Amino acid sequence: MRFIIPTLFLLATSSCVRAAPLHITTEHLPPASMVGADGVITGRSTDKIRELMARTGTEYKIELLPWKRALMMAQTQAHTCVYSTSRTPEREPLFKWVGPTDEAEWQFWGRADHRFPLNNLDDARKLRIGTSIGDARDDYLRSRGFNVDAATNDLVNPQKLLLNRIDLWAVAVRNGAAFPAPPEWADKLVPLMVFHRVKVYLACNPSVPDELIDKLNAALAEMRRDGTLQRVDRKYDQPAK
Repeated sequence: MRFIIPTLFLLATSSCVRAAPLHITTEHLPPASMVGADGVITGRSTDKIRELMARTGTEYKIELLPWKRALMMAQTQAHTCVYSTSRTPEREPLFKWVGPTDEAEWQFWGRADHRFPLNNLDDARKLRIGTSIGDARDDYLRSRGFNVDAATNDLVNPQKLLLNRIDLWAVAVRNGAAFPAPPEWADKLVPLMVFHRVKVYLACNPSVPDELIDKLNAALAEMRRDGTLQRVDRKYDQPAK
């Protein structure tokens, strides 16, 4: 009997660890993630994550935070994941990865009336580039010696462009997606150059069990095969009416 009780305790403890709900963080970045009219977090990337959790029977909650905080929580807090996270060599050992959930181009955008040449990446070295704090594009450019001006929220960068406070905006645009800024600025800001391509993932704290990571990746592969990911993309690619 004295052997049975400890064994049952260990099994119960192990079960509790496996059943721990995921705390999933993200940022406000329409149309990928945003709060709907009903107060529920929705969006292109969010819909994919919710379907992924439903298919695997994973308990979870999603919290909308500033990006730097959302990313840091996934690095430092157990059973925490963050989306949509660019998978870079620098970040590779920090997380366990589920995905890719999408692909994106990193583009330089500028004013439609810009007067500077931009034929290659080196042409951007003398220019002021708008990024956001904690973003992979900020890390990428900063580590290569570019003149970056990081904002707390990426969505303020289009306005900084219009006010001539920056010369370029380093923006991630999902493959095939439309203009990334508010429609009223569509004729004032233009894409100038693609400077990098990335895949984005649900990035999880190393404490998340490998068994769950494998299950999530398997479910995501099935969502890709059965057309679920494409259906979500088409839903958000349709213009507003």
